[in-house]
Amino acid sequence: MYEKFVELLVEELQIDRDDITMDADLSNDLGINSIELADLVMLCEDKFGIEIQDDDIRQFSTVRDVVNYLETLK
Repeated sequence: MYEKFVELLVEELQIDRDDITMDADLSNDLGINSIELADLVMLCEDKFGIEIQDDDIRQFSTVRDVVNYLETLK
């Protein structure tokens, strides 16, 4: 799941692959703002065939948070 999520970040948000680690903070380290986070959620929903609840998005701080969340839904 990690690699698939990294691909999304690189391809859709043009984030440098070298900057992405499990502990990278989405906002501080990767520069993802609230609009990009909303886009990322929609991309994940489309790519993985899932639905992410709005309340769950608040717990997404690091790449690890998102990957762990996605793994619970697959």
